[in-house]
Amino acid sequence: MTTTITGLTAAEVAERVADGRVNNVPDAPVRSLGQIIRANVLTPVNGIISTLFVLILIAGYPADALFAGVVVSNSVIGIVQELQARRTLNELAVLSAPKARVRRDGETIEVGISEVVADDILELSPGDQVVVDGDVLAASGLELDESLLTGESDPVEKHEDDQVLSGSFVSAGSGYYRATHIGADSYAAKLSEEARRFEMAGSELRRGVNIILRWLTFIIPPASVLLLLRQLSDDAIVWQDALQATVAAAVAMVPDGLVLLTSLSFITGVIALARRKALAKELASVELLARVDTLCLDKTGTITTGEISLSSIEAVGDTSDAHAAEVLGALGASDPSPNATLQAIVAHYAAPEGWEVTRNLPFSSARKWAATEFGDRGTFYLGAPDILFDEGDVEEKARAADAAAAGLRVLLVTRADEGWNDHELSPGRTPVCLVLLEDTVRPDAPEIFAFFKEQGVQLKVISGDNPATVAEVARRAGVDGADAWVDAREIPDDQDELADQLETTTVFGRVTPHQKRAMVHALQSRGHTVAMTGDGVNDVLALKDADMGIAMGAGSSSTRAVAQLVLLDNRFATLPRVLSEGRRVINNIERVANLFITKAAYAVLLTALVGIAGSPFPFLPRQLTLIGSFSIGLPGFFLALAPNESLVRPGFLERVLRFSLPAGAIAGAITYGLYEWVRRLDDISLTEARTAATMTLLAIGLTILVLISRPLKPWKVGLAAAMAASYALVMAIPFGRTYFELDLPTATAWYGVAAASVIGSIGVWTASRLFSPEATNRA
Repeated sequence: MTTTITGLTAAEVAERVADGRVNNVPDAPVRSLGQIIRANVLTPVNGIISTLFVLILIAGYPADALFAGVVVSNSVIGIVQELQARRTLNELAVLSAPKARVRRDGETIEVGISEVVADDILELSPGDQVVVDGDVLAASGLELDESLLTGESDPVEKHEDDQVLSGSFVSAGSGYYRATHIGADSYAAKLSEEARRFEMAGSELRRGVNIILRWLTFIIPPASVLLLLRQLSDDAIVWQDALQATVAAAVAMVPDGLVLLTSLSFITGVIALARRKALAKELASVELLARVDTLCLDKTGTITTGEISLSSIEAVGDTSDAHAAEVLGALGASDPSPNATLQAIVAHYAAPEGWEVTRNLPFSSARKWAATEFGDRGTFYLGAPDILFDEGDVEEKARAADAAAAGLRVLLVTRADEGWNDHELSPGRTPVCLVLLEDTVRPDAPEIFAFFKEQGVQLKVISGDNPATVAEVARRAGVDGADAWVDAREIPDDQDELADQLETTTVFGRVTPHQKRAMVHALQSRGHTVAMTGDGVNDVLALKDADMGIAMGAGSSSTRAVAQLVLLDNRFATLPRVLSEGRRVINNIERVANLFITKAAYAVLLTALVGIAGSPFPFLPRQLTLIGSFSIGLPGFFLALAPNESLVRPGFLERVLRFSLPAGAIAGAITYGLYEWVRRLDDISLTEARTAATMTLLAIGLTILVLISRPLKPWKVGLAAAMAASYALVMAIPFGRTYFELDLPTATAWYGVAAASVIGSIGVWTASRLFSPEATNRA
């Protein structure tokens, strides 16, 4: 084919470029600088805080506007981090972007998809993604998978003059097609640039946070209005003080840093992976793998390095070694786009003279064999021995089984007088030789699989190779249960029965692409979160439907297009790091959410109590800012970015509410009770009563900080101690006491503060044990 199709000339390409007939691919939906600024500045939380800032200025208390600094910090940190992530991902996307092979001036060259012009002749090989629409000019067993377009997974044969649609990919065969529809009209304009997409993808964490924010959106306005009206009804309270108290309550109810720290955790996780050459296409990718409890692996390119080498050939029957070598050389030369297996054969055996190809059927993962017809010399098949052997080939089957059991990849060459008919094997096949190939197990595979086992992730090895070979390779790689393998030709079609078998079996061989996808679906039907790794065209269907698709950078462009995570340097050892990053994100956001929702809970309760009692609000806005900074904001920032590899459990929102609501209720009730008691003591000013309430709430807040930081480490204890020392420093400095309107109370009040702090801390600790999901399960 390559000798008869010359393609466009350089002058014709230049003419089309000048006319604008170029495949100008629209930018993927990456936010511009203006959009990033607007998205981080014009947020609901910033809007609420800004409104409260205006109200406190109207009330005439600018010193209480310290809380408005969160608008600046939220915006600046969010913008800087997203710009850094965008720059990092754009740099990596260059490595992952698909390429097109075009014929120009009689030669095949590789160009970026945006350099394809109208009427270009593009070359197709197995695993290639069709990047523009076109018409087939020549085909050799060309089969396209159009499941990304139509949802139909059966390969579609393509012949001369047939149309090919961008977004499909080559499952078998090879060919050439002429580009007809390019640019924005091409489906590939959306799919091929997917690697550059940077979006806030949905996740359990983000859904949980958004639900909490929606609830607070309904709670904060009526609670604030109730408090304001109640304060205004007291003739002793002027409207400025009433507005000041309302602002203080509303500020406390707003989880001002929760959204920022959630997004910051995701972004830093993505950046950390990018530095290890792992391209996460969505922010939630780091969370998805952390939730995975089942990892499905293809053998080639994942457990092994993907480098296939020819070990030896064994002539069968009356075939001589010389004739076997001649047949292999002819078969290797017959395929214009040889796969890795044929390339290993071609490297050892040159094409013989006089072997003219009259018909060729390339290898297909579904069929498990390829065939070439050489005129009077007959038809030769190359493929899986257990598919090509006849019942009478007992001795040859035993030899193949022994080689497979030793971990070698075994192929069989057979000959028949007649050719195949509609992808059906011809009868009367005679074995010619066994082809023994070697796969190299990744040296770090045993350590990686041991890590996943320790982390509670079950492994499923699903490969199209001989199950005995797959089992031996898996055993050498340290996969548990590799000795008990199953031939996928014997697995049930029923999803429930297949799920039952998957629960008890680890290694599956002779798995077709459709079966790989069915296995993913069966595991998902049992509640498993499934990740699939692969690098070949036979993995695309399973990668697309898995909860987390992971592709190798050296794999086919089609696998990279559908995967959520691409390991650009092909280092399988990156996966434990991805798992660790995901667990850090999930567990730390849960910790931070506990802090912010606890604050919102005690603020809502205090607002309700004050609204009912009609007493002055226990805090000034600046005092609540002080409490929030030392017990929530500053420690939350460190906790959100700290290492955390604890096992991930489902039920994020339920756990947060089980901890935060009781803790917040106890903190609010104890603090309000202490405040009212101190306020009624003799010779106690309102400032002293508020100071006592501030110390009590801060002490209980630091206890909550320690509780959500478990398991405790020295630096976590030190963090809580540093926050307590910071407050003590504010109290010790005259300017600090003056600015925050803090005044040391009497000795009696001190005793009350100490008692309330101890009672509140014990209460919070007890509630954390009584209302945790673990305690409920024990009951």
